[in-house]
Amino acid sequence: MHEDVSHVTLFVEMKNIAKLTLFFSLTFFAFFLAAIALTFISSLLELARILPVSAKGEDVAKVFWVALPAALYLAILLTLGYSARKKISIKLSVITIISMACIFTMAFSLGINQLGFLDPILRPLVSVKAEPGLILSQSGTRVVLLRDSNDILGSRLVSIPDQPFIYQELPIGPNNTILSLPALSFGNDTPWFVKSIGIDLSVSAHELKNRLESGYYYFGAYAFSLILLLTSMRFLLDLSQWPLANMFLGALVFRGILALETFIDAEEINALIDTSLSERVPAALITPLAFIAVGFLILLYTLLSRIAGRERKDEDG
Repeated sequence: MHEDVSHVTLFVEMKNIAKLTLFFSLTFFAFFLAAIALTFISSLLELARILPVSAKGEDVAKVFWVALPAALYLAILLTLGYSARKKISIKLSVITIISMACIFTMAFSLGINQLGFLDPILRPLVSVKAEPGLILSQSGTRVVLLRDSNDILGSRLVSIPDQPFIYQELPIGPNNTILSLPALSFGNDTPWFVKSIGIDLSVSAHELKNRLESGYYYFGAYAFSLILLLTSMRFLLDLSQWPLANMFLGALVFRGILALETFIDAEEINALIDTSLSERVPAALITPLAFIAVGFLILLYTLLSRIAGRERKDEDG
């Protein structure tokens, strides 16, 4: 009888591992491809708005690097939410998600470094053409091109707030009536919250890339510590009876971790911590050690709270 129960328990655990593996894999791939597509679309829209004509697109490797942390954060968050909804044990969830995230991060990082040959295909020259009379606006300054956009240094009218129109036959040179103006884009109304996420993801991607170039040891330590910290937040998804509220709370915490990652990775903060430790710890290991310490403390809190909860149930029962 005991053996039958053990076999059933093992079967259930293997089934849950397979579910988590499949869910994480599909989610990671979906968000990775979506992030790449959105980055390229955003780049093309930006190129369509900005002069001069010879603007170039993004490097392929840079786009893929930015997509990697975005896919990693979202895949871990959604997989943690899935494990909470399916009542999969925290221990099994944490071990499975950490293993899958480490494998995917390492594999994709190594693969991204081999994407340089795609640059000529996905980064073509983009031509921007417009007839005379095109109006460009930025920060209250407006420029009316009097020639087509192929002659970006041609004559134009410039309107500066609280000043009359100024005619410029040549926008540059010693006889210029006002300071030379840069090529102006159309207004960018992207909310700052969205911009800040993009900035933090770029910093995270830059940090992963730099550590991979420094060596597998430093890259592995950084990736594992970040994944451990993210996965340790599993307890957040059990705080209330409403899964949507838990996911929203988890998303806010993950946003905070992304900002914390950017903060700790700053050279000034690393230098300050390194000085306080009397240079006993290599600078490249300061951030991983901080993440690991916080992650283990959170996991320890989760374990102790679970044990205390079971004891209270036993006393009440």
